[in-house]
Amino acid sequence: MAREQTADDAIETVALLDEPNRHRLYELVAASQEPVGRDDAAAALGISRELAAFHLDRLAEGGLLKAEYRRRNGRTGPGAGRPAKLYRRSDRDVTVSLPARRYDRAADLMASALDRMSSPTGADAVAAVAREHGAAAGAAARLKAGARPGQRRLRTALLDALRGAGYEPHVDQSNGTVFLRNCPYHAIAEAHRELTCGMNRAWADGLVDGLGSPAMAELAPEAGRCCVVFRTERDENGSQRTADPGDS
Repeated sequence: MAREQTADDAIETVALLDEPNRHRLYELVAASQEPVGRDDAAAALGISRELAAFHLDRLAEGGLLKAEYRRRNGRTGPGAGRPAKLYRRSDRDVTVSLPARRYDRAADLMASALDRMSSPTGADAVAAVAREHGAAAGAAARLKAGARPGQRRLRTALLDALRGAGYEPHVDQSNGTVFLRNCPYHAIAEAHRELTCGMNRAWADGLVDGLGSPAMAELAPEAGRCCVVFRTERDENGSQRTADPGDS
């Protein structure tokens, strides 16, 4: 049985990010859609390959990154060369709380109780509250966007609200779809996916309504990201509008 992470373990892991270059490397890998190699990481930060490799390996040893080996040229067999060592963010959750708090356990107990209810009342209630909270977040984002915001400003406000809520939005520049690279409720979602995805969807619906955004939230579960995506708004002729060049 795996040993439960202690406060000392979490503090030791977070302390790895106290070194500036290591922190920058972690942020670089975490923000990337694809695994990052040592050469690319070194070039991005303007440091030597050896230094980048040292810090990347320390982050992997600490559980913040996950290393994998792959031939980046797609070739296989003899003469294809050695596989490159690549890094991606790990799925490990690291939380430091002093004194110790176990809100995840409380949330799991509550979710289990809601799942056991004999009618959809519990899930409906969660979705209704989530939608209200999303609408409030959207209304606050609308105020920040200023009077009569245009499409570009509304898109920026939507992305800012999603970042602030911990969803790590990413815009597909080919079609404007907004994917969410992180689920803030990942630990609960693993055991209570239907309940959590319904809550995420309801919050997202409330967010776009409160913001007055023409984007459309829908469920599109896929491994490694949140179950909700925001589809590109459509113009009056039903054609999709592309993402603004400044979106990211």
